[in-house]
Amino acid sequence: MKILIHGKNLELTGAMKEYTEAKIERATHHYKDIVNEVDIHLSIEKNPRVSFQTAEVTIFANGTIIRAEEKTENLYSSIDLVSNKLCRKLRKYKEKHHKKLHNNTVKNKNSFSNATAESDAIDKDIFNEGREVKLPEPSIKNKYFAMIPISLEDARKQLDFIDHDFYVFRNKKNNELQVIYKRNHGGYGLIQSK
Repeated sequence: MKILIHGKNLELTGAMKEYTEAKIERATHHYKDIVNEVDIHLSIEKNPRVSFQTAEVTIFANGTIIRAEEKTENLYSSIDLVSNKLCRKLRKYKEKHHKKLHNNTVKNKNSFSNATAESDAIDKDIFNEGREVKLPEPSIKNKYFAMIPISLEDARKQLDFIDHDFYVFRNKKNNELQVIYKRNHGGYGLIQSK
């Protein structure tokens, strides 16, 4: 199992790396047969008024992405909480996967994707004191994923394994890109082209 640890706004010490690796290895110990790679992002907010320290972990497990994130005032607490959350998600994934195989269904090895695009709009009217401020255009982060077609039900299941409100996928029925999302009042919605 490959473990990658990244830090943002903090220096990753040897002790912190060892602690993080130990916690994640303990959380994934019973699932080593399905976990291929673990990507860990540890960060501290730059704003001194906001004392959040974040641990975000993405696990690549047999073509499925399992993601968890925790924010607390202490980075070690965030690591503890995220490892517990990952253990529960991995157990849930393995139970569903085992049940699916046990019921003699076809095992699909899909690669799942999650694409996000972020952009911030800046209201330039707040600088109306005779000063003209030119700010750089907001950048767009590009992500590229191989998108093997999957069923709508598999996309819904994948949405449950990631900590996002939406999931972009290629539908197996018509080979079109679609977005499934969690509705505010419960249930799911599907965005598709006409």
